[in-house]
Amino acid sequence: MSSVTELIGQSVWDSNGVWVGHVVDIRVVKHKGELQQSHTVYGLVVSSMRAPLLLGLTRERADRPEWLSRILSRLAYAGCTFVPWESIAEYGEGEVHISTLRKELTRV
Repeated sequence: MSSVTELIGQSVWDSNGVWVGHVVDIRVVKHKGELQQSHTVYGLVVSSMRAPLLLGLTRERADRPEWLSRILSRLAYAGCTFVPWESIAEYGEGEVHISTLRKELTRV
């Protein structure tokens, strides 16, 4: 896999083989103050109800008020689950397998 963005749309399965949903967004942390700005992935947003169309929808924009971004985020990610990157056992071939159970994951 050449880029982590290729995870968008892949199916996520828990440690018991239960389907969790599709990856709809990737959460990253920006590392500022370095010579080159870098990013670290800290988790995936997974939805069992939505198609993989949410990437960047709720990101802060200079031309969009902050309150509008919060409302979009609440609407877009309602019912979504957060999967910490540490929980990902393997990914590729259109599937992501995690080492935790679906019921142990938290809502976004």
